[in-house]
Formats: sequence, structure tokens, C-alpha cells
Amino acid sequence: MFLLKLALVCAVVLAASVAAKRFGHGVAGTLSGLPMIAGPIMGFVLPQAPLSQAHAIAVATIVAYPAMVSHMVAFAHAVRRWPWWVALLAANAVFLAVGSLLAWVALPLPAACVLAALAPWAGLRSMPAHRRERTVLRIPPIELVLRVAAAAALAAAIMGGASVFPAAVSGLLLALPITGNVLPCFTRARHGADATIELLAGFLRGMVGFGAFFMVLALALPTLGAGLSYATAWGVVLVVAWVLQRHRGTLTVPPVAPD
Repeated sequence: MFLLKLALVCAVVLAASVAAKRFGHGVAGTLSGLPMIAGPIMGFVLPQAPLSQAHAIAVATIVAYPAMVSHMVAFAHAVRRWPWWVALLAANAVFLAVGSLLAWVALPLPAACVLAALAPWAGLRSMPAHRRERTVLRIPPIELVLRVAAAAALAAAIMGGASVFPAAVSGLLLALPITGNVLPCFTRARHGADATIELLAGFLRGMVGFGAFFMVLALALPTLGAGLSYATAWGVVLVVAWVLQRHRGTLTVPPVAPD
């Protein structure tokens, strides 16, 4: 399972980077925001773990979901003023603060689902405006290797730490956006703040599908069982992805006209 998670992280980072070269930062972010890592992992967890444990994972993810959105918004605002490493620290500090607060409040599942449903839309409204790049992106092969290596190292550290810390801390660590920490740093260093904000806005659009996936699991697992709940969750993700593609122009941050 550990090697599977690392392989999925590396594959998503590589796919998102290639998508950024071909379609732009926004599409790369949307692809990364979808449950491309967590979804397949849950597919392996469901047949092996007790249904109650799988349900607890889905509920914990929904509870931490607004913290993930806060991470993206904080990162986007921070890259306007500071270099990537300061923005990285600020975004993760916000993530831990919001996530700890949500775990302490312990909202009931219906309230957590409502909050999770509203979070990405509120996040998109809170994103700073940006100039959109229309030039062809160039990502050197060595940078692709470094992106994948950084994502694998971060994933390994998170999964290793999750087995050591208490359950509340472990849940927060496992919800920490891996690609949402790696890709913005490289994008900020090479392409600047505007491109990074576009990437992070794409993350938020894709995270609509991420939230929908775990919301379906959290609500459906106790009654529908593992197989039907998992299939339904992916069906909802596909519908969300189609809607995002059809209405990509309306689910975005208003651009700033270039100087």
C-alpha cells in the first residue's frame, strides 16, 4: 500500500506537469484537485478494511476538507507578496490551524457535508485576481524529475509520520495536499505569482470533485455498502469533471487585464 501511494503521487504530479505544458496551469490544477490519488487508494482500502474504518476515513476527510481549501487560498495570497518557501510555510500553517479547529469542534456529519459543499465556492471567491499566461510553457526534464522526487519525499514523510502521531494529528497529515504543496512551489519559482494563482484556482475547481467523492462515501457507505458506494462516488466525480469542463469559464477567478 505504501508503494502504491507513492506511485500514485508520482503519476499524478507527472501527469499534471505534462498537462500544464499542453493545456496551461489551470487545467493542471484541476486535474490535481480531483481524487486521482485518494480515490484509487480508497478502492484498495474498502475491500481490506472493516466498513466502519473506511467510513471513519471518509468522514475524517470531509471534516478536514475546508482546511485543504484554506491551504490553497492562503498559498495564492502569499505568493503575491513572498517567495515560494514563505508561501509554503504560511499555507501549511493555515491548514494546520483550520484543520485543528475543525477537529476540535467535531461537527456532525450533515453539518460537515454542508461546510464541505460550500468551501470550494467560497475559496474561489476569495482567490486573488491574476493575469492569465497564454504563452507555451516550458518545463525542463530535470524539473519534471525534481517535481516527482519532491512529491515522493513529501508523501513518504507524511505517511511515515501518520503512523507515529496521535489519531487527530495523523488525520490532518493524511489530508495535507501533497500535489498542492509541490506544484505551486515549482510554478512560483519558474512562472511567477499569476501562473501560481491560476494553478491554485484550478486546484479548487478540481477539489469540487474530491469533496463530492468523499461526501458520497461518507453518506452512502453505511447503507449501500462498499462496492455500490465506491462506484457511485466515481460516477459523481465524472459528472462533476464534465460540468467543470463545460463551465470552466464561469468557475474561475476574474482575470486582470495585462499591462
